Amino acid sequence: MSNIIHLLPDHIANQIAAGEVIQRPASAVKELLENAVDAGASKIKLLVNDAGKALIQVIDNGKGMSAEDARMAFERHATSKISQIEDLFKIKTMGFRGEALASIAAVSQVELKTKRAEDELGTLVEVENSKVIQQEACVASEGTSISMKNLFFNVPARRNFLKSNAAEMRHIMDEFIRVAMAYPEIFFSLNSNGQEVYHLEAGSHKQRIVQILGNSYNAKLVNVLEETDYMNITGFIGKPETARKTRGDQYFFVNNRFIKSAYLNHAVNAAFEGMIAKDSFPSYVLYIDLDPTQIDINVHPTKQEIKFEDEKIIYAFVQAAVKHALAQFSIAPSLDFSLNADIQGLDAVSKPFTRNDQEAAVSSSLYKTFSQKHQAHFIEPSNKSELKSWKDFFKPTETTGTIGGFSSDSVLEENYTGGRLLNIPQIQHYLHLQQTYIIATTPTGFLLVHQQLAHERVLYEQYSQAVHYKQAPTQKSLFPIPLDLAASDSVLLEELLPDLQLIGYQIEKDEQHQFVIQGTPADIVVGNEKHAIEMLIEQFKHFNSDINFSKKEKLVRCMAKQQSIKTGVTLDLKEMAGLVNALFECNTPNITPTGKPTYIEYKGNYLEQLFER
Repeated sequence: MSNIIHLLPDHIANQIAAGEVIQRPASAVKELLENAVDAGASKIKLLVNDAGKALIQVIDNGKGMSAEDARMAFERHATSKISQIEDLFKIKTMGFRGEALASIAAVSQVELKTKRAEDELGTLVEVENSKVIQQEACVASEGTSISMKNLFFNVPARRNFLKSNAAEMRHIMDEFIRVAMAYPEIFFSLNSNGQEVYHLEAGSHKQRIVQILGNSYNAKLVNVLEETDYMNITGFIGKPETARKTRGDQYFFVNNRFIKSAYLNHAVNAAFEGMIAKDSFPSYVLYIDLDPTQIDINVHPTKQEIKFEDEKIIYAFVQAAVKHALAQFSIAPSLDFSLNADIQGLDAVSKPFTRNDQEAAVSSSLYKTFSQKHQAHFIEPSNKSELKSWKDFFKPTETTGTIGGFSSDSVLEENYTGGRLLNIPQIQHYLHLQQTYIIATTPTGFLLVHQQLAHERVLYEQYSQAVHYKQAPTQKSLFPIPLDLAASDSVLLEELLPDLQLIGYQIEKDEQHQFVIQGTPADIVVGNEKHAIEMLIEQFKHFNSDINFSKKEKLVRCMAKQQSIKTGVTLDLKEMAGLVNALFECNTPNITPTGKPTYIEYKGNYLEQLFER
């Protein structure tokens, strides 16, 4: 019997190894940008075509390479960063394992041009399928230009797993931002299909943050600076008003390397406790600098997860640094002793306090009780005391109006007899409790409806109907509403436009290629159009689910959650009835899209059991 174990050919072994390092175009972007930083470049340009599938090119003005180094760079485990195992534990450069270029060359067609300052001519190297097919001297600028074309041309199965161009471009921009954010002293630019997306001049950390995250952050950043013998923490946190309902602008860098750490993120959240809502997330860009021997950065192929020698110390330092910064910022509002113009116009301020007014005030029982020592508790009860009307809290209100499009012409006479899944008894009265719950009384008990969760179910089915069967109507805007979006958000919005149109949005580009809102779904509150789009993009970017939903499904779920009536909003009688009726017209009225109950039914026999009757 012949032997069955054999060595894989080099090009196949390289393709398998490349799978760990180059998972998508963004992976190659990260590796090439980090190599350019390590080369000491002060200017780095990134050019991509077809979201990196056709071309990824990085041009830098770094130190360049010799002809021999240019060829050796494509060998596996060829590196200038380490020479012995101990070097792994004091790494301060970005790339060091010698796998990036070898992996890129295994799954694309690569052209490298490089030149050192002391050389008259540069070197051209062409590699395809891990084989050097050409190397010669050439005219080149100082530094390095490396192009990779036709990613995964020789691994079609992997190419088929790539997402849409818009989705892959978002990943590229994420990697670009992370490197550019870590090195504000370097000029960075990003061009996509010949159009400049980012042009980031060299500057301070704050300038780079504002360049990337937008001018709205310029006055909303709080400086963080803590220096100790063990570690230094610098950077910026957003003021509490920048907190969002989704994990948006959150960046951690350790020795200038972007990392993901739920543990350290918890430290920042703990520092903000009591200053932002529990379901909100703070914004921050924090840089941790410590001895490389205290961390292990080689625990993950992407090097975005690292291991600290003592996590508890790092956690404590981060939390303390953020708390200190917030204290220096002084969250408590400053007292303004100047009178507001509106206050100055009040009768009590503008008119003289006459003798008759003084006598009337002094003779009042209220004045006497406070003018006598320890007699404040003798304040006489008033016939107008609001406590007398405590029973009115439980009576249905007679106000009118609509919210979320819900109304009913004759609420108290509603004879709604059932939903699609279960028979609902006749509802007789509606009560509003804690601006959150609707109590719908029935002859045999009552329903306790959660207004936000119920509305989320209603909107979910409405939007699902629109994107799959019938386009929703559009409410035209009186004036075009411009959208000032970050570059990455613009790419995402471009991808979502066809489906947004089905839901009722009309968003176009003006002459400056900026997005403007021309129309919105009918249930979007006038004046809230811009914020609604910004929040929708945030929710879509950070959509969390164990199930891999389609783009349309994610969009529908995000829209339903965003536009649902929130807790704390008062509903009148018509609105409560309209919402309950709309809920039981749904195909699945009893749960939200995520499986939470929309209402609980309390029947008479259950209530009697509670009271042991």
